[in-house]
Amino acid sequence: MPSLRQDWFSNVRNDLLSGIVVALALIPEALAFSIIAGVDPKVGLYAAFSMATVIAFTGGRPGMISAATGSMALLMITLVKQHGLQYLFAATVLTGGLQMIIGWLGFAKLMRFVSRSVITGFANALAIIIFMAQLPELIHVPWAVYALTAGGLAIIYLFPYITKAVPSPLVAIVVLTALAVLLGLHVPTVGDKGQLPDSLPIFLLPEVPLNLHTLQIIFPVSLAMAVVGLLESMMTATLIDDFTDTSSNKRRECVGQGVANILTGCIGGMAGCAMIGQSVINVKSGGRGRLSTLTAGVVLLILVVFLGAWVARIPMAALVAVMIMVSIGTFNWGSIRNLREHPKSSSVVMLATVAVVVATDNLALGVLTGVLLSGFFFAHKVGQILRVKSVVEDEGRVRVYTVTGQVFFASAERFIASFDFKEVIDTVRIDVSRAHFWDITAVSALDKVILKFRREAAEVEVIGLNAASATMVDKFAVHDKDGAEDLLMSH
Repeated sequence: MPSLRQDWFSNVRNDLLSGIVVALALIPEALAFSIIAGVDPKVGLYAAFSMATVIAFTGGRPGMISAATGSMALLMITLVKQHGLQYLFAATVLTGGLQMIIGWLGFAKLMRFVSRSVITGFANALAIIIFMAQLPELIHVPWAVYALTAGGLAIIYLFPYITKAVPSPLVAIVVLTALAVLLGLHVPTVGDKGQLPDSLPIFLLPEVPLNLHTLQIIFPVSLAMAVVGLLESMMTATLIDDFTDTSSNKRRECVGQGVANILTGCIGGMAGCAMIGQSVINVKSGGRGRLSTLTAGVVLLILVVFLGAWVARIPMAALVAVMIMVSIGTFNWGSIRNLREHPKSSSVVMLATVAVVVATDNLALGVLTGVLLSGFFFAHKVGQILRVKSVVEDEGRVRVYTVTGQVFFASAERFIASFDFKEVIDTVRIDVSRAHFWDITAVSALDKVILKFRREAAEVEVIGLNAASATMVDKFAVHDKDGAEDLLMSH
């Protein structure tokens, strides 16, 4: 019960008000994503309602908003074009099922491999994409649009100095809409984005033949959407954790996303996931609990279906101002200063993540690039921490090599190069008590060293293998097997 009260009723007034702001900001975005995917506007709006409403109950990060998103919309274009809307609904249901399975299998644990640099790059890239998405609304438009946008930004940033009782983005939307209507300004409005639906969604299973052929069509798209959706949701949850200084249940979020997508597909909505922009609006407007997410979903549906005529009159300039605030708030401005102070490798990872996301519009690709680069730099760094010292004992008959550090694929070459094979010596003793052999590349390197010394007629002893390394060596090493030379060549 305390947890229920904390999640739902600890911040009621702010949650309700921020939910209304998010609902208003979701409408043009859902319409825009419907257009990207090539579907009727109501598909995106129903998805926004369903995702937000369901995730309020099933999600693992209170205050995070899920709805139809651009990254998901991009993945479904071809499916809609070639096979139509019902296949999209079926793919959405399958996406949800896959997300639940992936969530149960522990996808959230993979977030451990996403470094701070990748998360910063992800946030910065999203800020740039959100800002760039507003530019078409500010090109070849009447002067009044610029005046309204500037006025909106002024209200958003200055109104909190007067009072924080009402979220300033909500005040900006209401004031600018009133101005546009009263002054009869001819500026682009939400209504220009597409026809708003006038009926409530109904629960229907997708009308597709339930056979293997259908699965072959939708499975590749569903798998891509499931992975991208979960990745974006996990990254967004991490950012919102940082913004609010609280923790979230990532595994529950994965499964919750799956439940939300299954239900969304059954009411005629397209697949969605967590939305960084809307989540930031929610948090910046004071939303913290699950009630804010539920309010966003329910208010969105009420606005669209019952107050559509009024919503259609909201000038796009008001929502552009809100989204510019989001991009400024999402961008990590400290990361520019840190470019000089942080290690070069961290900066390269961050910049590469930003560059790939902005260039491809694909968040998953950017994060993958960042993670791979982080792994490469880490392996390179650890590979450098390998030292091999040697001393002569027994009046020049025994050479003792002491190996310190990690031997694995990135340091194996250095390991081999540290030995002098041309020295005429009776016995070579390799002390590896301060080393660890991690993989078969390391074991193979040890094989090469031992066999090269044997070729020079030296006797080789390996001492001090720790238990884990000894297991690897016993299992994969060939230097003690018959025909070791041939075996090593075949490896």
